Amino acid sequence: MELQNKLTPFIWYERGAEDAVAHYLRVFGPGSGRVLHTQHWGENAPGPAGTVMLQHVELLGMQMTAFNGGPHFKLNEAFSLTVACEDQAEIDHLWEQLPAGGGTPLSCGWVRDAWGLSWQIIPKAWFRMVNDPDAARVQRVFQAVWGMHKIDLAALQRAYDGT
Repeated sequence: MELQNKLTPFIWYERGAEDAVAHYLRVFGPGSGRVLHTQHWGENAPGPAGTVMLQHVELLGMQMTAFNGGPHFKLNEAFSLTVACEDQAEIDHLWEQLPAGGGTPLSCGWVRDAWGLSWQIIPKAWFRMVNDPDAARVQRVFQAVWGMHKIDLAALQRAYDGT
């Protein structure tokens, strides 16, 4: 297997990286990605021999590595993956499904999944709105988001429009 991307996230999970990968593929649905390679721990390795050490995965066109590294490092909000959603239905689906099984919804469109990985679930329109040359529009959008947990696209549009 050869990496296709020059820059590839390497995500350290305490355990269950392969379960996290399976969850992501289920949540994003058929055709969203695939496991490219699975590597197992060998004899005299830090992990139990024969168990999954890592998986190289393609998800939504991005390659990443999910690693079962043990308790030495913890995932936190200092690293997150951003999903640019087409519409409110996609936001709603991901907001509900990504944290399923023990994760936590957070503020400003963020969720943490059951393995500790943080996700930003935002509409594609967000990028257009916050890059508007009108500073007042941008400020209204930020003010609206700071008061939200799950992003409400219609409310965001109203803030952007000033209505």
